[in-house]
Amino acid sequence: MLELALEKRITFGKKLASARKGGKLPVVVYGSKHKSSSYFVDGKAFKKIWKDAGESTLVSLTEGKKNYDVLIQDVSIHPISNEPLHVDFYAIDVNKPVEVKVALEFAGISPAVKNLSALLVKVMHEIEIKVLPKNLVHEISVDISKLENFGDKIHASDVVLPPSAELLTTPTEVVVMVTEPREEKEEEVAPVDLTAIEVEKKGKVEKDGEAVSEGTSEKPEKSDKKEEKK
Repeated sequence: MLELALEKRITFGKKLASARKGGKLPVVVYGSKHKSSSYFVDGKAFKKIWKDAGESTLVSLTEGKKNYDVLIQDVSIHPISNEPLHVDFYAIDVNKPVEVKVALEFAGISPAVKNLSALLVKVMHEIEIKVLPKNLVHEISVDISKLENFGDKIHASDVVLPPSAELLTTPTEVVVMVTEPREEKEEEVAPVDLTAIEVEKKGKVEKDGEAVSEGTSEKPEKSDKKEEKK
């Protein structure tokens, strides 16, 4: 089983910045027979476990001589660096079934895709089950070699579950299917109606019998005579 060592935490909020720089990752552990408590774990060790375990594999947390079997419940991620900022671990009772979402892995080759050039459409990427902790798996395999003809589908009820597992996803939901390839039609471009385009007139136009350049305005003539003083 994957393991992480716990270190009791008494710092919170903005004070966690220096701890994160030192490679420590703040976490909370709560759940069955475990009062919600705050800890640190090694950041690099957690990232490796998270990559291997996901959220559907048991992780063992050690605190001195104590040991807790947990699931990774929630991970807060930095929006820019994508580094984990905080983790919630859910402590479980190994004798009671747990509800988890397990990733789906599509295995095999679809005859419809290989021989008919069909399109493989993956509708779901995880499935929800209820299972005893000892039977938890990281992923569930879906055999797509059953998809032989256009329109063939694999439903949630067709997925082979691990021992003791109960399907929580709606059985009739489609997990994966094959469809006929679509032909892309070239879009016809309508001819341009040149008569609808207003042509700007250029040159000179007549105003009151005089030729005036378009775009200019007539200015009143200056009077050479000065106004007589009274």
